[in-house]
Amino acid sequence: MKNLLKISKVSLLSALLLSLGLLVGCQSATEKSDNKKQVTILGVIIGEQQKKLEQALAPFTEQTGIEIVYEGTDTFATTLPIRVDSGNPPDLAMFPQPGLMADFAREEKLIPLKNFMSSEQLHEAYADSWLDLGSVDDTIYGVWYRASVKSLVWYNPKIFEREGYKIPRTWGEMLNLSDRIIAAEKTPWCLGMESGDATGWVGTDWVEDIMLRTAGAETYDRWIRHEIPFTDDSVKNAFKAFGIIARNEEYVYGGKVGVLSTPFGDSIQGLFGDNPNCYLHRQANFIASFLPEDINTAEDVAIFPLPPINPEYGTPILVAGDVFAMFNDTPEARQLMEYLASEVPHKIAAGLGGYISPRKNISVDLYPDTLTKKQAQILADAEIIRFDGSDMMPGAVGTGTFWSGMVDYVGGTDLDKVLQRIENSWSE
Repeated sequence: MKNLLKISKVSLLSALLLSLGLLVGCQSATEKSDNKKQVTILGVIIGEQQKKLEQALAPFTEQTGIEIVYEGTDTFATTLPIRVDSGNPPDLAMFPQPGLMADFAREEKLIPLKNFMSSEQLHEAYADSWLDLGSVDDTIYGVWYRASVKSLVWYNPKIFEREGYKIPRTWGEMLNLSDRIIAAEKTPWCLGMESGDATGWVGTDWVEDIMLRTAGAETYDRWIRHEIPFTDDSVKNAFKAFGIIARNEEYVYGGKVGVLSTPFGDSIQGLFGDNPNCYLHRQANFIASFLPEDINTAEDVAIFPLPPINPEYGTPILVAGDVFAMFNDTPEARQLMEYLASEVPHKIAAGLGGYISPRKNISVDLYPDTLTKKQAQILADAEIIRFDGSDMMPGAVGTGTFWSGMVDYVGGTDLDKVLQRIENSWSE
């Protein structure tokens, strides 16, 4: 037993030397990894869209030798704060909304673009509206990569031609068209709000679009900053205008029950067939991924901007999108942010489809189909754009009581009660 337990001094020394060798080897490997030029990104894009993003970023690595390590997650809003709080933020984050980015900027976690990009450089790349959306307290932090155009009405041009319908130029003309369709014993609108845990967001988009058209962008901005309450008349009027459509059993296919139970991705399918379920459908550009497979997007479906209501406020466009901001101020991260603001990745992404660029000077001819070209042109022509309001509000409100309040309102709950409940949640 003693012999089994005995370890010679030579053996012990050898073991110590081996351990030291392994430690030195680990340190060398770590130093090599640390010295390798790379930029880490945390974002929400996954799946097929992630592959397209990687294609758009590939020229950067080819030109600079800097590796990009992208991590996509569907738990971005919870994962990123944990990473930042633990002292391990990504170099760049790809935010799906500017509200969360603003929180980190005010905590002085983000690097202002003015530290390494000139004002001229930024204004050459983006319109003032997008720079404002990427700013916090008048300091620009965000470089916009992708946009969603929300203020769209979808229709079947072949059916419109057959029935003699014309594209409405005003909200009044749109309601008159709806009444004409009802008079022919048909249903004008398809509207689906069911979206699992996110049910209700479709309704908030409607209200936000109407707010911009009835109260104007300035009042809209005050509303999402809670400088006016949800019980304000301007908000109430927007809800009522939405209710004229959504709560009217003759206006929407399936009535109120259909609105609340139809998955948002299914509702657009009602536009098609010789005897369609409906003739109008308001939804963002991403609804194109839910079109029936046999639809020819150049002939069987078309779009027009949601019409103006008050001529004074024109035809504003409600948007969503993805914006890059920088946590770690490294030469490599700076280079990548400048690349993201350049035309190169936007032109590549435009040609790959399923994408609209918010950047200036991205020709609509680059987009692969007529439908996307039209969407991009609507965005480019917009004099006023505003970001999805619910995404700019505190989570308890924007993705909480505002969403659920839309469900309650469509279902028949008294509007004053709905608005007061949302307002109370903001105070909490």
